[in-house]
Amino acid sequence: MKYKVLGSSTLKVSELCLGAMTFGEEFGIGAPEAESRRVFDTFVEAGGNFIDTANMYNQGTSERMLGGFIKDHRDYLVVASKYSLSTRSDDPNAGGNHRKNLVQSLDASLRRLQTDYLDLYWVHAWDMSTGLDELMRALDDQVRAGKILHIGISNAPAWVIAAANTLAAERNMTRFTAMQLHYNLVERSIEREYFALADAQNMAITAWSPLASGFLTGKFNPGTDDAPREGARLTTSPRGAHLLQPEKFAVAEALSDLATQIGCTSAQLALAWMVQRSTSCVVPIIGARTAVQLEENLGCIEVKLTSDQIAQLDALTALTPEYPQALFASDFFQAMMFGDLRDSIEKP
Repeated sequence: MKYKVLGSSTLKVSELCLGAMTFGEEFGIGAPEAESRRVFDTFVEAGGNFIDTANMYNQGTSERMLGGFIKDHRDYLVVASKYSLSTRSDDPNAGGNHRKNLVQSLDASLRRLQTDYLDLYWVHAWDMSTGLDELMRALDDQVRAGKILHIGISNAPAWVIAAANTLAAERNMTRFTAMQLHYNLVERSIEREYFALADAQNMAITAWSPLASGFLTGKFNPGTDDAPREGARLTTSPRGAHLLQPEKFAVAEALSDLATQIGCTSAQLALAWMVQRSTSCVVPIIGARTAVQLEENLGCIEVKLTSDQIAQLDALTALTPEYPQALFASDFFQAMMFGDLRDSIEKP
């Protein structure tokens, strides 16, 4: 296991993050405590130190389980949790980014996790209503109180994150050091804006669903025994239904073919591509219902890709240039901006 610097925080985190959404069975996709403990132990024994959960995962069970697991490893581990999504459907203040929900959610998470502080606290999603001045002030208050060390944000527009960090910098408040975003080989839209934002403001990216809800494991490929059943499950998922398109199946099959050539699994190859190709700090969040599944995914760190193999995978889902990047790259724009010397001027 190698370690990466998590943005401006300078925290050293393992190149893979363990997602604890599968700790507990309330969501119907997780595991009981004994197997969750095996998953946790397998990750830590492999050198993993970065673990991600949320207050609403399995109705709090994920945090409660994790609280028991981390007791003997607390100083070593970088523990992250989240707030924002509603934990009580009949309470209008039990969801959102506002100060009340932040304070009560954080205190409840600390109790369940049996710890005095969190290394990283995520805003789980932008609520489209709380002012950024209130949000950044409330988060900074918790940092100054010692309850959280660093902050991050998930599922928010790039302009919101940039504006929030600019406001925080101007007012000497804590800035976001990381973004948690949906990213994988068949969902690369964040490359258009968020990679540049990460580089400009020294933020890391943690990628949720790096295997596209299992689509990139090979089990959905036509002709496999699990494809009809698992495919039906994907169509019921808002984040998975778009995968059941012919062109996406073609990507999954090409991934599987290259994995066979290299001598690894599709899942290992998809994760290795993400870890090794990016110029930004990208850390995949891997979840598993069993220790066996986790061990397979951890095998990605042994897969060493050549530049040609990375380029081959890149080409499978290369993004079509869009405005304004398409304009900036055009000969017309370059000539209008830099004149006849456009090819002689060094670009940053």
